[in-house]
Amino acid sequence: MTKIKTPMAVAFAAASLFLYTLPVAADEPEQSADNTPLEEVFVLGKRRAYQGNFSDLETPAANQTLSEELLRDAGVISLDDALDLSASVARQNNFGGLWNSFSVRGFAGDNNLPSGFLVNGFNAGRGFAGPRDMVGIESVEVLKGPRSALFGRGEPGGTVNLITKRPQFETSGIVRATLGRWDQRRVEGDYQTTTGANDSVGLRLVGFFEDAESFRETVETERLGLYPSISWDVSESTNIAYELEYTAQEIPFDRGVSYSADYGFTPHATFVGEPGDGPIDTEVLGHQFEIQHTLSDRWSVLGGLGYRDTSFEGNASEPNFGGRQSYFVDGQTLSRFFRYRDFESDYFVARAELAGDVDFGGMRHRLLIGLDYDRFENSMLILRARPGSIGGTAIDDLNAADYLLLDVFNPVYGQYPLPAPGPNTNRQEDLDGIGFYVQDQIDVTDRLQVRLGLRWDDFEQGLTNLRADPVTTATSSDTRVSPQFGAVFAVNPGVSVYASYGEGFRQQSGSDYEGRQFDPNITDSAEIGLKLDMAQFYDGISGALNVAVFRVEQSNILVNDNRPLATAAGFFSVEAGEARSQGLEVDANLAFENGTDLWFSYAYTNAEFTNSNPDADFGAQIEDGDSLINSPKNQVNLQLSRRLQLAGMPAQVGTGLQYTDERLGWTAFDFMLPSYTTVRFFGEIEPANNLTVRFDLDNAFDKEYYTNSYADVWVGPGMPRRYRLTASYAF
Repeated sequence: MTKIKTPMAVAFAAASLFLYTLPVAADEPEQSADNTPLEEVFVLGKRRAYQGNFSDLETPAANQTLSEELLRDAGVISLDDALDLSASVARQNNFGGLWNSFSVRGFAGDNNLPSGFLVNGFNAGRGFAGPRDMVGIESVEVLKGPRSALFGRGEPGGTVNLITKRPQFETSGIVRATLGRWDQRRVEGDYQTTTGANDSVGLRLVGFFEDAESFRETVETERLGLYPSISWDVSESTNIAYELEYTAQEIPFDRGVSYSADYGFTPHATFVGEPGDGPIDTEVLGHQFEIQHTLSDRWSVLGGLGYRDTSFEGNASEPNFGGRQSYFVDGQTLSRFFRYRDFESDYFVARAELAGDVDFGGMRHRLLIGLDYDRFENSMLILRARPGSIGGTAIDDLNAADYLLLDVFNPVYGQYPLPAPGPNTNRQEDLDGIGFYVQDQIDVTDRLQVRLGLRWDDFEQGLTNLRADPVTTATSSDTRVSPQFGAVFAVNPGVSVYASYGEGFRQQSGSDYEGRQFDPNITDSAEIGLKLDMAQFYDGISGALNVAVFRVEQSNILVNDNRPLATAAGFFSVEAGEARSQGLEVDANLAFENGTDLWFSYAYTNAEFTNSNPDADFGAQIEDGDSLINSPKNQVNLQLSRRLQLAGMPAQVGTGLQYTDERLGWTAFDFMLPSYTTVRFFGEIEPANNLTVRFDLDNAFDKEYYTNSYADVWVGPGMPRRYRLTASYAF
């Protein structure tokens, strides 16, 4: 395969670039309403934008933190694997393995764009950088419920925030090498040190390289990432930080397997694309800059800039739908079409936030006041060659080159020349937004806290159709106000109950048949919950147990516009769909004195449409009560590990279980993905100081399963049994 073309200047510059987190001495922490210690707001490096500093018992929301230790115990490498640990998150169509796509509490975002996640509070899920590797990530936050009252435009069911590895003002390092099934070869490195007067500057460089084949025939990926950072303690009250992100990946476009009601799934190992198409090349170059300054013992200010440039380019042969698909006729021969894609995106954000507390009206008020601006530019060029309907033509009489026919049981690749694709999509979309937000958490009594939040957003959207002759541009603007209300009651020092309500919105790409851009998705969410600090009840146990009941309603979902004028103009969408998600979540993260750690996450999610409309993609009728795609009603993740001594050497063993219920695999169609349970085991030992050897066995019982789907011909197969051997050396 073509090797990644990494500019040497980037690689060398990466080793000396800049970022974050310097602890500054703080006064003795204040006490919260339930007499538990609070983090002091103005400890530099611990406060992140949009969040303030609140203990979990004080927060009127069901949040999860996937710590670095948990991610390591679970053998996590990709963001998809990390999010599997949260039962509230479900995998969605991953665009042939080329990006991360997920739903939270049953609701996903735009099928044609990656899911919007944050990195250190910056919107970094937008764009086409390929699937996110976890080597530079310290922890993952799953912030459930709409967060538009603070974060602004986001995904409807919740927000995922990645916390990167930053300088800790020490000199240390680790190198890690992995060999795995299907010729997986992976190396990782993480080194940090200090410099400057009084070691006031922290430097850190994290990176990885991976070359791996797959259980899918002919599929090979090559990936490289460099993540340098610097953090400078300018003074006791000021910290400046900079972080760079560079990732280049080569990944074949793989639509997975296809399904026929008469013939079942195509073989898991058969790659349905063409190796001769080459891989999709993705690349991202991102920058984050932040400055924190303590104004007084009660107030601080934080400012930041972010810029991210991504690209996505390459060819793909993909299975046809419906009447064009020959596999539905003979259960052996797959019909395909061809596309060329060239996507680019640029994302810029600037923000400033004032945080502090004040006593007013006999009550303590903890305030967040902020302003942010962002601009997202997205260009998409698609060329396509697609054959017509098969009709009653026998398979043997089809022009094999036009339909790119492939025997799924005995595939012979490279039989046909690349088709000459014609115009399909050529557009440029620009989104600009400015927002102002304020949040006040008030200590009404020594047990009751109330949170009030409000965000005002003004945004403009421009969509240019470069395929039209003449070129046309449609523009629109809108203003939205997103409120948030919450209350937390401390039953005792280890128990709190809360209730919250929030509204959110998400901008939508594209326009209707009149050229008018779509109104945003609107989300209303309410939940109540119970939180327990287990250390307050049992000696020898630490950690938390959270229970939440939620209800989320969404409107302005894009559906097919079947009004006469729209139908006459072609196939267009309109924002008329409505849906509801409601359910129960139970999350526990416990550590026992004997060295046992337990992670448990369960979610019951009933996500369904609440009105009837034709589907936006295929025009099939969605009925009131139909399930949302890829949304399991029940999902469980369990992780159990134990630290021990083995022949006098430190060791650890563990197991994990993932259960995902059956779920709809194609909106408005009767196609269900079966439920599945996978089990994994791991063990590691430290035979010498600083040297660790680890063995992972994933999908230990070799379960055949399917992780996500877009339609019956584009289904993501789960990975068969996989083993990995990893050696790590710390210094």
